[in-house]
Amino acid sequence: MIVILVASMVQGVFAQQIIIKGTVKDATSKKAAEYVNVVLQTADSVFVGGTITNSKGDFLLNKVYAGDYLLALSCVGYRTQFIVLNGIKQNINLREILLEDDAVAMEGVTVSASGQISHSDRKLIFPSERQMKISTNGVNLLQQMMLPRIQINPMNNEIGVLGGGELQLRINGAKAEVEEIKALQPSDIIRIEYHDNPGLRYGNAEVVLDYIVRRPETGGNFGVDLSQGMNAMWGEYNVFGKVNHKKSEFGVSYYMGPRDFYGMYRDNEEEFHLADGTTLHRIEEGEPGHGSVFMNNLSMNYNLQQTENSLFSATFRLRSNSQPHWDYQGVLTNVADSDDKVDMIDRTKKSWSRPSLDLYYQQGLKNKQLLVFNVVGTYNREKSRRLYQESLQDELLTDINNNVLGDKYSLIGEAVYEKQFSKGNSLSFGLRHTQSFANNAYRNGHYYETDMNQGDTYVYGEYRGKVNKLDYRLGVGVTRSYYKQSGDDSYENYSFNPRLVLHYTLPGNSFVRWKSDISNASPSLGDLSAVEQIVDSLQIRRGNPNLKAYLRYHTELTYEWQKGIFYSNLWGAYDYQPNAIMDEKYQDGDKIVQTWDNQKDWQKLSGRLTLRVGPIKDMLQFSFTGGVNHYMSHGNTYSHTYTNWYCNAEASFNYKQFSLYWQMNTNWNNFWGETLSGGENIQVLVMYYTHKNLRVGLGAFNPFTDNYKQQTENWNKYASYKKTNYVKESSQMFLASVSYNFSFGRKFKAGQRRVNNSDNDSGVMSTGK
Repeated sequence: MIVILVASMVQGVFAQQIIIKGTVKDATSKKAAEYVNVVLQTADSVFVGGTITNSKGDFLLNKVYAGDYLLALSCVGYRTQFIVLNGIKQNINLREILLEDDAVAMEGVTVSASGQISHSDRKLIFPSERQMKISTNGVNLLQQMMLPRIQINPMNNEIGVLGGGELQLRINGAKAEVEEIKALQPSDIIRIEYHDNPGLRYGNAEVVLDYIVRRPETGGNFGVDLSQGMNAMWGEYNVFGKVNHKKSEFGVSYYMGPRDFYGMYRDNEEEFHLADGTTLHRIEEGEPGHGSVFMNNLSMNYNLQQTENSLFSATFRLRSNSQPHWDYQGVLTNVADSDDKVDMIDRTKKSWSRPSLDLYYQQGLKNKQLLVFNVVGTYNREKSRRLYQESLQDELLTDINNNVLGDKYSLIGEAVYEKQFSKGNSLSFGLRHTQSFANNAYRNGHYYETDMNQGDTYVYGEYRGKVNKLDYRLGVGVTRSYYKQSGDDSYENYSFNPRLVLHYTLPGNSFVRWKSDISNASPSLGDLSAVEQIVDSLQIRRGNPNLKAYLRYHTELTYEWQKGIFYSNLWGAYDYQPNAIMDEKYQDGDKIVQTWDNQKDWQKLSGRLTLRVGPIKDMLQFSFTGGVNHYMSHGNTYSHTYTNWYCNAEASFNYKQFSLYWQMNTNWNNFWGETLSGGENIQVLVMYYTHKNLRVGLGAFNPFTDNYKQQTENWNKYASYKKTNYVKESSQMFLASVSYNFSFGRKFKAGQRRVNNSDNDSGVMSTGK
């Protein structure tokens, strides 16, 4: 039986992959029609592949398997043409295809020159043939596309949003981790759906990237993606595999990321104003310390697509992080008396593990209706130990030993109903509930134990409609937040969460969009903990069980224009968060207490401009983003403003099998409460060589600086600081990488999930400085 099963899976290895090509022209002028969208789908409308015509009107679709297909050709100003391809078994040249003029453009769709189809709520991004050839996984394919606001660090293949914010990664609509994106083969990726205006069911996500991939019915693939620092212990190791048989798919991926640094240190300048009227101004001069981290992520997945309209998925994930050393050491000097010095050590040992089980079911109904159910259970376990000491010669002046053991259990359940109408209109309803239970033990000379129960229920409805060139989306949600801690009073809060989006299509490939929404923010379990942690000889961190949920008001305006290889995006936004939970400090005897409270308000004015040129002949492209953030933070006892200018630049060049990529980021600094959190000022330069399924690379991180640093400041009137963390190994670090994918016997089929949920909050109060 096993022999028969393996034989059936491998027999497709030698199956012929068909090429479909042709030339599209204007029926009247007989001139080549460039940038025509060409979509191949099965007879039952399952998406198979897509491309656009070049300047000569030519197109080519490859890696197509024998079968029955429908080819659709569409472009603004032309009538959409469909070509039936039944029983194809060999290469097909459709030769000349003529498109007729159409006085009415396609409803709600514009086709751009860069392989994109723009909708009011998302963009469908089709990778080019060259981009697919020089990429070996879903992350470096995304890097080649240079999507607005998306940042990719090619040193570790991490994907993020410029300036922070939640990024949701999905594969066929399902929740995915970045390691699962690394396991995708470019040839399997049909398109990437880029949601820069996510709907209510995506929660507070800034951007959603949904990889739409073809699902094999048989066969599978295996691969590795390895990166290693050449002059530092820095690694990124990924292995993955997937096997398909009929209606079932089994997949597994594993990631390990070791870091081991001996050139890590910090400099810190602090000023304390104590209750007795005295002032202490001291400087911490750091000495090289040891930092080591080992990250591990395991994902095992089973998918069952019983019919075209149903999908069941079960995914087990185990994420863990072991940090045996994060050791700072140095000398503390009193500025008023340079002879007043003490030695200091600040060492943290920390580990956490987070197993979770994600069960998902999707059922399509008649009349374009859809039901989705999702349940995610997560267990968070965290352990940390922090040792802080100040000593003078052999005399121990301060000895702090904080030990924390945290256990958190959470269950997330969600149900979604969607109904599609004509002309792209749709209606959706959803219900999501999150329930968390945490039990944390804190030992620092005293013993604290907290039992906490937190719940959030979110009910929403959203309608999407269209009036001529105006697309609109109106959503309404209601949130109930509940919290109770043993020995303390509970709270219950209800909030109203509306959202309105107006998207107006302008002449050419341009639009203007306005969005406003009100969302709910609940305090974290760590901030709510009724415990006290000693920070150093002068400072204490104290939780606040009286924190309340608050509302976040957001409005933004976007203008986007694209013509051929040129793209621009102008964006501005205003955020207002009254009663925001922010940090504060106050005097308590001979100590300074750090805590959190519902402050007056936090506001931010933002502006951003993105310019992109390319790809030029599918080889060269440039991208530049520049912007400014102006922060206004009003606490119960303080008021601060701060302005930060930043820029991001990227360039890529591809020639034959070689690829060169350069990236530069200046600091994007965030200001919250009284704390300025500095971003990274980095440069990355990498070169790759790709041969079939093998890719090798050589790169450098911060090649032109001799030390990597990150700065943080606090502007409190009682206890201010200016801290700079250094990691010498992260400057002028050279990196070698290799990736290889092997596939066998694949025959494709499609299926798509629509929601995802996860819990990444440990519920534990921080113990560090």
